Amino acid sequence: MTPPCHRRVVALRLLLVVALLAGGHRERAAAVTLSTSSRWIVDQAGHRVKLACVNWPSHLEPVVTEGLGRQPVGAIAGMIVSLGFNCVRLTYPIALATNATLSSLTVRQSLLAHGLDETVGGVEVNNPGFLDLTLMDSLKAVVSALGEKEVMVILDNHVSKPGWCCGADDGNGFFGDRDFDADLWVDGLAFMANFFSDVPNVVGMSLRNELRGPRQNPDDWYTYMQRGAEAVHAGMPRALVIMGGLSYDTDLSFLATRPVAVSFGAEGKLVFEVHWYGFSDARAWESRNANEVCAGAARAFDRRAGFLQARGFPLFLSEFGADLRGGDVRGNRYFPCVAAVAAERDLDWAYWALQGSYALRQGVVGMDEVYGVLDWSWSKVRNETMLPRIQALQRPLQGPGYGEALPYTVLFHPVTGLCAAAAGTFTLELRPCNETDAWAYAPPASTLVLRDAAVPGLAPCLRAEGRGLPARLGIKACGDALSTWRLASDSGMHVAVVDAAAPPGLDGGGGGGMLCLDVGDDGRSIVTNPCACLRGDGACDPERQWFKLVTSTRRLARRPPTLA
Repeated sequence: MTPPCHRRVVALRLLLVVALLAGGHRERAAAVTLSTSSRWIVDQAGHRVKLACVNWPSHLEPVVTEGLGRQPVGAIAGMIVSLGFNCVRLTYPIALATNATLSSLTVRQSLLAHGLDETVGGVEVNNPGFLDLTLMDSLKAVVSALGEKEVMVILDNHVSKPGWCCGADDGNGFFGDRDFDADLWVDGLAFMANFFSDVPNVVGMSLRNELRGPRQNPDDWYTYMQRGAEAVHAGMPRALVIMGGLSYDTDLSFLATRPVAVSFGAEGKLVFEVHWYGFSDARAWESRNANEVCAGAARAFDRRAGFLQARGFPLFLSEFGADLRGGDVRGNRYFPCVAAVAAERDLDWAYWALQGSYALRQGVVGMDEVYGVLDWSWSKVRNETMLPRIQALQRPLQGPGYGEALPYTVLFHPVTGLCAAAAGTFTLELRPCNETDAWAYAPPASTLVLRDAAVPGLAPCLRAEGRGLPARLGIKACGDALSTWRLASDSGMHVAVVDAAAPPGLDGGGGGGMLCLDVGDDGRSIVTNPCACLRGDGACDPERQWFKLVTSTRRLARRPPTLA
């Protein structure tokens, strides 16, 4: 631990820097102030603000925000907006706030010290005004550039010592580890809160990324995380204070029996965060039935973190992501599952990650980031097909200010990021989810009724017509076997009817006698086919037949079709 006298000197030095910097700001824009209302994040008018964020790192060895050598910072901020994100989770190492030698380095000096001459040249071309800024002022300039595009920022303390995260024995994992002095960490959080208190688009601070390792335990978590929370709130009272759990931010289950105790608990500022990646269950996703794995992963998510929503706290899925090149079996099965859970719970979230490449990561110059939304050059989207799957989650489905309609069901297709909607020929097709229809459904088995269709006195229901044929809307025989839909797999995403005439399932995986909603060969129409991959077979991919029934109260953007 750092001696108390040294900590006081560090704190006084940091406060002096804050005072000097604050004196240089004569005019301040109105700050964005977010709070919580039960499980929702809301603005000052009490309307929900859904965080649809993307992660953008500044925590690696050079402590320079990634991409500044690739594109102008304003262009990057513009791309973030054009892709539909309203927020950035911007990472940093705590050493930036507690090590004056590091924070006083200029961008040029830091990059050259790491042998990144080419990156220096790129910054000189794309962001010449950054080269002679200190690392701290460079981070602030990035935040300000995002503010000019009205992008909210959550500052995330990712590590203590600059570098890639995370390993169980990397010295950054838990309070008391080699590079993780808890007292110095609290001082650093206090500094960052004060330093950014006048930056209007900073809406929250995440206390620490992915606590982990052999030292981790709930008692120390409460001791130090509550101290860190108090330090952030004292320095920036308007900010959300975001607290992650244990085991790489996957476990907040200890909060079920012992709540957080902070002085500002009644002020609506606490948010909890959780991470969920496919590599956490890598072997299962690769070898076991995807329905069974998804169901188990969703139950574990609820047990470890999801329960907090029912207890009146917002839950921020602050990291999730997959290989966007599209060839990874594990990621291709995991991502529709996590997207379905995020949609069903209408989570706030931050996708990992924005960056298409790194200046320096784990000793490799110019390393590609295959999870990145942008390509290696930062000039275009990495995968135009995968992007809509992320964008589908950006739109809020319910919450304060969105009680525009009675609750209805949406048929969300997570593998495409589209939703089922009625076409003009009594059939269904996939459309953007803001063009969906209102469906009525009562689990575990009922008709799927097009609630607001213009059929006087009648509500058309969805009916299976046979293998490979379009599912059709009609008013006859509603309630018979071919119009009574049930959720047939562990994942709850195979929407099926019983058909005694149906052939066995496509893979022998338990789908005999059942027809499931499926996507037609044109990639847009919705048909029924024998249910595939319901159970057992780990080599079968069921995602094409996955439809998640999600609740919304949003006003419909289009008029329901007229069915005569």
